[in-house]
Amino acid sequence: MSDLISFILALEFQWPLAFLLLPLPLIVRYKSNQKQTGYLAPQLPLFETVRELGIGNFSAPNDKQIWKIIILVLAWLSLVLACAKPTYIGDQVDVPLSGRDLMLAIDISPSMQETDMEIGGRQASRLGVVKSVVSEFVEQRAGDRVGLVLFGSQPYLQSPLSFDTVTANRLLQEAYLGMAGQATAIGDAIALGVKRLRQRAEQSRVLVLLSDGANTAGEIPPEKAAQLAAQEKI
Repeated sequence: MSDLISFILALEFQWPLAFLLLPLPLIVRYKSNQKQTGYLAPQLPLFETVRELGIGNFSAPNDKQIWKIIILVLAWLSLVLACAKPTYIGDQVDVPLSGRDLMLAIDISPSMQETDMEIGGRQASRLGVVKSVVSEFVEQRAGDRVGLVLFGSQPYLQSPLSFDTVTANRLLQEAYLGMAGQATAIGDAIALGVKRLRQRAEQSRVLVLLSDGANTAGEIPPEKAAQLAAQEKI
């Protein structure tokens, strides 16, 4: 109970003026009653006699009517409370800022389907081995930002630099051969990784390239891209 009270007290309302709407139903009801009773009508003895005999419908509200009123009141309170936009701000979470910025550039061209490697004593494709090794590597990167570049004929950013290593790993596991084209643009992949890392702190920038073949596509030679990375101290 104390936790619930603490939670309620910690709420902040973005639009507190919305609570001014709370008496609106009472005002509407009052105005409507005024309109109904705002004129004089002749009183006839017949109606007084009927009321005294109990023939008219003057019974007190039953339980069903009471519950209906309660539900309507609760619904109105809930609507006004939602309009006030309650917001709960939890405890401060400190995010580590001293880790590395790791960009993984991974080849997913068709040549990575060759099953000339092993995982746990079983034959596996090159891409399967990469996924297994990188997954274990990423899981150990607590406090590091991890990004993912996948490349074939052209590179593209699959996951930006983030502390969310779980998502980066999941996106890698969902990658499949040939989804980026049939060739291997190693130089362009390095250049894209450099572009994404150049805004980060100099002492923390790391680009990891994983590929099994020679550069067969792209506009930038791998050597030129490597020189660009060196100039940026990556």
